[in-house]
Amino acid sequence: MNLKNQIVASERPYIIAGPCSAETPEQLSSIIADLSKLNVNLIRAGIWKPRTRPGSFEGLGEIALPWLVEASKLHQLPCSVEVANKDHVEKALKAGVDVLWIGARTTVNPFAVQEIADVLRGTKTPVMIKNPVNPDLNLWIGAFERLKAAGIDDLTAIHRGFSFYDHPKYRNAPNWEIPIALKERLPELPIICDPSHITGKRNLLLEISQKAMDLNMDGLMIETHPDPDQAWSDAEQQVTAEGLQVLLSKLVLRSRDIGAEIADQMQVMREKIGILDDRLFDILSARMHLSEEVGLFKKENNITILQPEHWAKSIQQRMHTSSDLKLSEGFIRQVMDAIHQESIRHQTNIMNRNEEND
Repeated sequence: MNLKNQIVASERPYIIAGPCSAETPEQLSSIIADLSKLNVNLIRAGIWKPRTRPGSFEGLGEIALPWLVEASKLHQLPCSVEVANKDHVEKALKAGVDVLWIGARTTVNPFAVQEIADVLRGTKTPVMIKNPVNPDLNLWIGAFERLKAAGIDDLTAIHRGFSFYDHPKYRNAPNWEIPIALKERLPELPIICDPSHITGKRNLLLEISQKAMDLNMDGLMIETHPDPDQAWSDAEQQVTAEGLQVLLSKLVLRSRDIGAEIADQMQVMREKIGILDDRLFDILSARMHLSEEVGLFKKENNITILQPEHWAKSIQQRMHTSSDLKLSEGFIRQVMDAIHQESIRHQTNIMNRNEEND
């Protein structure tokens, strides 16, 4: 099969579903039978489970491969498993698995990715690559480059979020700007969103799934189980096939195509935005010229660049304006941090300039 072509040609969203872990032949047979009645395109199941700490269920391994393949063939749905090394790849392909995916903990390790690329060299195996656990776009792109160098062209990205210490809402922070940047760098690459691993909670799946569709992603990977509360791993983020059906029925799918009339109307609005953007950058440029004057004054008076009390006061003042400006506090903080860092860069250049070489 050519996964990339199927995703591009299929009606959005392309759906990948199945249990977090393969547990028993009965469990796989039951959930795949249920999913075959829905608009599901590809079955997923964890065979080898890289867990953060020992003692957790780490998958049944090779013994579960024929259960998955046989159930998938019975219901005429291709199947996919995660692989983390050469041995996993060889066993999965020998068993007849259709699609492989590289997990976040493997993507972060170029040596492991290269090992997988080397063993796949000369095959036509479709491979999906999850983002690395840390928010590093180049590391993610590097994994695709390693597979491409080995002759593997049937590639798909999976956005599953990024590790974040004690996030108040999500299991893994979505950091939407990173998959957006990936699409900018690799525009022909399909991107599947994995709401299960982003949220860690089934009640948040619809929210993330809708956001992924609104951001023009190609599909969803959602963990499904015949009895989620009794699942051997990640019980809280799995849904039943019925729950998946309900979720998909609530998705609002907006058109990717823009007609000529709408395009003309949008162009008018975009031109207005462009004018405002020009004004913003003109103001920022003037702001940095003033920062250089401040830097020169600090240099003449032998004052440090960073003045923590003033910076804290400035941030606090700006945060108080967020509701009046109808801007989020998080956005204001990011903008202020970016402006501050650029101001420090300009002042550093002034402070450390050798006047004799001017």
